[in-house]
Amino acid sequence: MNSNSRLPIGLFDSGMGGLTVLKALAQRLPGEDLLYLGDTARLPYGTKGRDTIIRYTLKAAQKLVDMGVKMLVVACNTATAAALPVLREHFAPLPVLGVVEPGAQAAAAASRNGRIVVLATEATINGGAYQQAIAHIRPEATVLVRACNLFVPLAEEGWMNGPIVEGIARRYLEGFFDAPEGENQGTDATLPDTMLLGCTHYPLLQGALREVVGPEVNIVDSAATTAEFVAEELARLHLLHPEDQLADNATKKDRHGKSLFLTTDHVARFIRTGSLFLGRDMADGEVTLVDL
Repeated sequence: MNSNSRLPIGLFDSGMGGLTVLKALAQRLPGEDLLYLGDTARLPYGTKGRDTIIRYTLKAAQKLVDMGVKMLVVACNTATAAALPVLREHFAPLPVLGVVEPGAQAAAAASRNGRIVVLATEATINGGAYQQAIAHIRPEATVLVRACNLFVPLAEEGWMNGPIVEGIARRYLEGFFDAPEGENQGTDATLPDTMLLGCTHYPLLQGALREVVGPEVNIVDSAATTAEFVAEELARLHLLHPEDQLADNATKKDRHGKSLFLTTDHVARFIRTGSLFLGRDMADGEVTLVDL
Protein backbone atom coordinates (compact mmCIF):
# COMPACT_ATOMS: atom_id res chain seq x y z
CA MET A 1 0.00 0.00 0.00
CA ASN A 2 1.28 3.47 -0.87
CA SER A 3 2.08 5.39 2.32
CA ASN A 4 0.33 8.49 0.91
CA SER A 5 -2.99 6.71 0.39
CA ARG A 6 -4.47 8.14 3.58
CA LEU A 7 -3.76 11.75 2.60
CA PRO A 8 -6.74 13.83 1.36
CA ILE A 9 -7.52 14.69 -2.23
CA GLY A 10 -7.14 18.43 -2.82
CA LEU A 11 -9.67 20.28 -4.98
CA PHE A 12 -9.90 23.96 -5.81
CA ASP A 13 -12.01 26.39 -7.79
CA SER A 14 -12.42 30.14 -8.01
CA GLY A 15 -15.58 29.84 -5.92
CA MET A 16 -18.31 27.31 -5.18
CA GLY A 17 -18.62 25.60 -8.56
CA GLY A 18 -16.04 22.95 -7.79
CA LEU A 19 -18.29 21.71 -5.00
CA THR A 20 -20.26 19.90 -7.72
CA VAL A 21 -17.09 17.89 -8.38
CA LEU A 22 -16.49 17.35 -4.66
CA LYS A 23 -20.05 16.08 -4.22
CA ALA A 24 -19.65 13.59 -7.08
CA LEU A 25 -16.26 12.50 -5.76
CA ALA A 26 -17.62 11.92 -2.24
CA GLN A 27 -20.34 9.72 -3.73
CA ARG A 28 -17.91 7.77 -5.92
CA LEU A 29 -15.19 7.38 -3.25
CA PRO A 30 -16.88 7.62 0.15
CA GLY A 31 -13.74 6.60 2.00
CA GLU A 32 -11.62 9.51 0.80
CA ASP A 33 -10.87 12.64 2.81
CA LEU A 34 -11.37 15.77 0.71
CA LEU A 35 -9.81 19.21 1.11
CA TYR A 36 -11.49 21.97 -0.90
CA LEU A 37 -10.33 25.54 -1.53
CA GLY A 38 -12.70 28.14 -2.99
CA ASP A 39 -10.76 31.25 -3.97
CA THR A 40 -13.80 33.47 -3.52
CA ALA A 41 -11.74 36.63 -2.97
CA ARG A 42 -10.63 36.46 -6.62
CA LEU A 43 -13.88 35.19 -8.14
CA PRO A 44 -14.51 34.98 -11.04
CA TYR A 45 -11.48 33.61 -12.88
CA GLY A 46 -13.39 33.41 -16.15
CA THR A 47 -13.10 37.12 -17.02
CA LYS A 48 -9.39 37.38 -16.15
CA GLY A 49 -6.40 37.19 -18.49
CA ARG A 50 -4.48 33.92 -18.87
CA ASP A 51 -1.40 35.08 -16.95
CA THR A 52 -3.55 36.25 -14.05
CA ILE A 53 -5.46 32.95 -13.98
CA ILE A 54 -2.20 30.99 -13.90
CA ARG A 55 -0.88 33.14 -11.04
CA TYR A 56 -4.05 32.70 -8.99
CA THR A 57 -4.18 28.99 -9.74
CA LEU A 58 -0.59 28.37 -8.66
CA LYS A 59 -1.24 30.11 -5.34
CA ALA A 60 -4.41 28.12 -4.66
CA ALA A 61 -2.74 24.84 -5.57
CA GLN A 62 0.32 25.64 -3.44
CA LYS A 63 -1.89 26.15 -0.39
CA LEU A 64 -3.35 22.66 -0.75
CA VAL A 65 0.03 21.09 -1.44
CA ASP A 66 1.49 22.73 1.66
CA MET A 67 -1.32 21.18 3.73
CA GLY A 68 -0.54 17.72 2.35
CA VAL A 69 -2.56 16.11 -0.45
CA LYS A 70 -2.04 13.03 -2.57
CA MET A 71 -3.66 14.48 -5.71
CA LEU A 72 -4.76 17.86 -7.02
CA VAL A 73 -8.08 18.14 -8.82
CA VAL A 74 -8.53 21.42 -10.68
CA ALA A 75 -12.31 21.64 -10.20
CA CYS A 76 -12.52 24.74 -12.38
CA ASN A 77 -12.79 24.68 -16.17
CA THR A 78 -11.16 28.08 -16.57
CA ALA A 79 -8.16 27.13 -14.45
CA THR A 80 -7.90 23.75 -16.18
CA ALA A 81 -7.94 25.36 -19.61
CA ALA A 82 -5.36 28.01 -18.73
CA ALA A 83 -3.05 26.37 -16.23
CA LEU A 84 -3.17 22.56 -16.21
CA PRO A 85 0.19 22.01 -17.99
CA VAL A 86 1.84 24.62 -15.75
CA LEU A 87 0.45 22.97 -12.61
CA ARG A 88 1.59 19.52 -13.70
CA GLU A 89 5.11 20.75 -14.36
CA HIS A 90 5.32 22.85 -11.19
CA PHE A 91 4.05 20.17 -8.79
CA ALA A 92 5.47 17.03 -10.42
CA PRO A 93 5.39 14.18 -9.49
CA LEU A 94 2.11 14.97 -7.69
CA PRO A 95 -0.79 13.85 -9.93
CA VAL A 96 -2.87 16.79 -11.19
CA LEU A 97 -6.21 16.26 -12.94
CA GLY A 98 -8.52 18.78 -14.58
CA VAL A 99 -12.16 18.78 -15.65
CA VAL A 100 -11.93 19.58 -19.37
CA GLU A 101 -10.92 16.15 -20.68
CA PRO A 102 -13.57 14.25 -18.67
CA GLY A 103 -16.24 16.73 -19.79
CA ALA A 104 -15.18 16.50 -23.42
CA GLN A 105 -15.24 12.70 -23.33
CA ALA A 106 -18.70 12.65 -21.77
CA ALA A 107 -20.11 15.08 -24.34
CA ALA A 108 -18.54 13.26 -27.27
CA ALA A 109 -20.00 9.97 -26.06
CA ALA A 110 -23.45 11.44 -25.38
CA SER A 111 -23.98 13.11 -28.75
CA ARG A 112 -25.74 11.11 -31.43
CA ASN A 113 -25.29 13.52 -34.33
CA GLY A 114 -21.95 15.03 -33.33
CA ARG A 115 -23.30 18.56 -32.90
CA ILE A 116 -22.35 19.82 -29.44
CA VAL A 117 -22.90 23.18 -27.76
CA VAL A 118 -20.34 24.17 -25.11
CA LEU A 119 -21.30 26.79 -22.55
CA ALA A 120 -18.39 28.12 -20.52
CA THR A 121 -16.67 31.25 -19.26
CA GLU A 122 -15.05 33.75 -21.60
CA ALA A 123 -11.54 32.57 -20.74
CA THR A 124 -12.37 28.90 -21.33
CA ILE A 125 -14.06 29.61 -24.65
CA ASN A 126 -11.31 31.93 -25.90
CA GLY A 127 -8.63 29.41 -24.96
CA GLY A 128 -10.26 26.76 -27.15
CA ALA A 129 -9.73 23.96 -24.63
CA TYR A 130 -13.06 22.20 -25.18
CA GLN A 131 -13.02 22.69 -28.94
CA GLN A 132 -9.60 21.04 -29.10
CA ALA A 133 -10.43 18.26 -26.65
CA ILE A 134 -13.66 17.27 -28.43
CA ALA A 135 -11.97 17.45 -31.85
CA HIS A 136 -9.27 15.09 -30.60
CA ILE A 137 -11.84 12.58 -29.33
CA ARG A 138 -14.37 12.95 -32.15
CA PRO A 139 -12.82 14.75 -35.15
CA GLU A 140 -16.05 14.88 -37.16
CA ALA A 141 -17.97 16.69 -34.42
CA THR A 142 -19.26 20.22 -34.84
CA VAL A 143 -18.64 22.26 -31.69
CA LEU A 144 -20.58 25.48 -31.10
CA VAL A 145 -19.50 27.65 -28.18
CA ARG A 146 -20.81 30.54 -26.15
CA ALA A 147 -19.42 32.42 -23.16
CA CYS A 148 -22.07 32.75 -20.42
CA ASN A 149 -20.39 34.94 -17.85
CA LEU A 150 -23.58 35.83 -15.97
CA PHE A 151 -24.15 32.19 -14.99
CA VAL A 152 -21.34 32.24 -12.41
CA PRO A 153 -22.71 35.13 -10.30
CA LEU A 154 -26.22 33.66 -10.60
CA ALA A 155 -25.00 30.34 -9.20
CA GLU A 156 -22.94 32.02 -6.48
CA GLU A 157 -26.03 34.01 -5.48
CA GLY A 158 -28.11 30.82 -5.34
CA TRP A 159 -30.41 31.92 -8.17
CA MET A 160 -30.96 28.54 -9.80
CA ASN A 161 -34.32 28.86 -11.53
CA GLY A 162 -37.26 31.13 -12.17
CA PRO A 163 -38.12 33.58 -14.95
CA ILE A 164 -35.03 35.78 -14.56
CA VAL A 165 -32.60 32.85 -14.79
CA GLU A 166 -34.55 31.27 -17.65
CA GLY A 167 -34.63 34.59 -19.49
CA ILE A 168 -30.86 34.97 -19.26
CA ALA A 169 -30.36 31.35 -20.33
CA ARG A 170 -32.71 31.83 -23.27
CA ARG A 171 -30.74 34.88 -24.40
CA TYR A 172 -27.42 33.02 -24.22
CA LEU A 173 -28.80 30.00 -26.09
CA GLU A 174 -30.54 32.03 -28.79
CA GLY A 175 -30.08 30.46 -32.20
CA PHE A 176 -28.60 27.15 -31.07
CA PHE A 177 -31.72 25.03 -30.62
CA ASP A 178 -34.30 26.88 -32.72
CA ALA A 179 -35.89 24.40 -35.11
CA PRO A 180 -37.40 25.64 -38.39
CA GLU A 181 -41.08 26.53 -38.17
CA GLY A 182 -43.28 23.45 -38.18
CA GLU A 183 -40.55 21.13 -36.86
CA ASN A 184 -39.55 20.24 -33.33
CA GLN A 185 -36.05 20.06 -31.98
CA GLY A 186 -35.98 16.31 -31.67
CA THR A 187 -36.60 15.70 -35.41
CA ASP A 188 -34.09 18.19 -36.85
CA ALA A 189 -30.75 16.42 -37.26
CA THR A 190 -28.99 19.69 -38.07
CA LEU A 191 -29.53 21.02 -34.55
CA PRO A 192 -27.23 20.19 -31.61
CA ASP A 193 -28.39 17.25 -29.53
CA THR A 194 -25.92 17.74 -26.67
CA MET A 195 -25.04 20.69 -24.45
CA LEU A 196 -21.88 20.57 -22.33
CA LEU A 197 -21.79 22.70 -19.20
CA GLY A 198 -18.16 23.76 -19.38
CA CYS A 199 -18.05 25.47 -16.00
CA THR A 200 -18.51 23.74 -12.65
CA HIS A 201 -20.93 26.49 -11.54
CA TYR A 202 -23.38 25.82 -14.35
CA PRO A 203 -24.90 22.52 -13.12
CA LEU A 204 -26.74 24.49 -10.45
CA LEU A 205 -28.71 26.13 -13.28
CA GLN A 206 -29.48 22.86 -15.02
CA GLY A 207 -33.20 23.03 -14.22
CA ALA A 208 -33.54 26.43 -15.89
CA LEU A 209 -31.45 25.31 -18.84
CA ARG A 210 -33.65 22.24 -19.27
CA GLU A 211 -36.72 24.48 -19.42
CA VAL A 212 -35.10 26.39 -22.28
CA VAL A 213 -33.74 23.53 -24.41
CA GLY A 214 -36.49 20.98 -23.80
CA PRO A 215 -36.31 17.27 -23.07
CA GLU A 216 -34.53 16.07 -26.23
CA VAL A 217 -31.13 17.67 -25.60
CA ASN A 218 -28.49 15.81 -23.59
CA ILE A 219 -27.12 18.07 -20.85
CA VAL A 220 -23.65 16.99 -19.77
CA ASP A 221 -21.55 18.27 -16.87
CA SER A 222 -18.09 17.06 -16.04
CA ALA A 223 -18.52 16.38 -12.32
CA ALA A 224 -19.47 12.69 -12.39
CA THR A 225 -17.02 11.92 -15.21
CA THR A 226 -14.22 13.72 -13.37
CA ALA A 227 -14.96 11.66 -10.25
CA GLU A 228 -14.57 8.49 -12.31
CA PHE A 229 -11.29 9.75 -13.77
CA VAL A 230 -10.00 10.49 -10.26
CA ALA A 231 -10.96 7.01 -9.05
CA GLU A 232 -9.20 5.34 -11.96
CA GLU A 233 -6.04 7.42 -11.54
CA LEU A 234 -5.87 6.81 -7.78
CA ALA A 235 -6.26 3.07 -8.38
CA ARG A 236 -3.54 3.11 -11.06
CA LEU A 237 -1.15 4.89 -8.71
CA HIS A 238 -2.10 2.69 -5.73
CA LEU A 239 -3.31 5.79 -3.89
CA LEU A 240 -6.88 4.78 -3.11
CA HIS A 241 -7.75 5.09 0.56
CA PRO A 242 -7.70 1.62 2.17
CA GLU A 243 -11.45 1.86 2.83
CA ASP A 244 -12.12 2.48 -0.87
CA GLN A 245 -10.16 -0.63 -1.80
CA LEU A 246 -12.72 -2.84 -0.09
CA ALA A 247 -14.49 -5.23 -2.42
CA ASP A 248 -17.70 -5.10 -0.39
CA ASN A 249 -19.67 -2.07 -1.63
CA ALA A 250 -22.06 -2.28 1.32
CA THR A 251 -19.11 -1.94 3.69
CA LYS A 252 -17.76 1.01 1.71
CA LYS A 253 -21.01 2.91 2.21
CA ASP A 254 -20.58 2.66 5.99
CA ARG A 255 -17.34 4.64 5.88
CA HIS A 256 -17.48 8.39 5.28
CA GLY A 257 -14.36 10.39 4.65
CA LYS A 258 -14.06 13.89 6.03
CA SER A 259 -14.49 17.03 3.93
CA LEU A 260 -12.80 20.26 4.98
CA PHE A 261 -13.30 23.57 3.22
CA LEU A 262 -11.11 26.64 2.82
CA THR A 263 -12.20 30.01 1.49
CA THR A 264 -10.32 33.23 0.86
CA ASP A 265 -13.26 35.52 1.68
CA HIS A 266 -16.48 35.63 3.72
CA VAL A 267 -16.97 32.34 5.55
CA ALA A 268 -20.69 32.92 6.21
CA ARG A 269 -21.38 33.41 2.51
CA PHE A 270 -19.40 30.28 1.66
CA ILE A 271 -21.50 28.28 4.13
CA ARG A 272 -24.77 29.70 2.81
CA THR A 273 -24.05 29.18 -0.88
CA GLY A 274 -21.98 26.03 -0.42
CA SER A 275 -24.96 24.38 1.25
CA LEU A 276 -26.92 24.88 -1.98
CA PHE A 277 -24.18 23.25 -4.06
CA LEU A 278 -23.78 20.29 -1.71
CA GLY A 279 -27.49 19.82 -1.02
CA ARG A 280 -26.91 19.77 2.73
CA ASP A 281 -26.40 22.24 5.56
CA MET A 282 -22.77 23.09 6.17
CA ALA A 283 -21.54 23.70 9.73
CA ASP A 284 -19.44 26.68 10.80
CA GLY A 285 -16.55 24.46 11.82
CA GLU A 286 -16.23 22.96 8.33
CA VAL A 287 -15.02 26.19 6.70
CA THR A 288 -11.76 28.02 7.42
CA LEU A 289 -10.73 31.45 6.16
CA VAL A 290 -7.26 31.45 4.58
CA ASP A 291 -5.00 33.96 2.86
CA LEU A 292 -3.09 33.10 -0.29
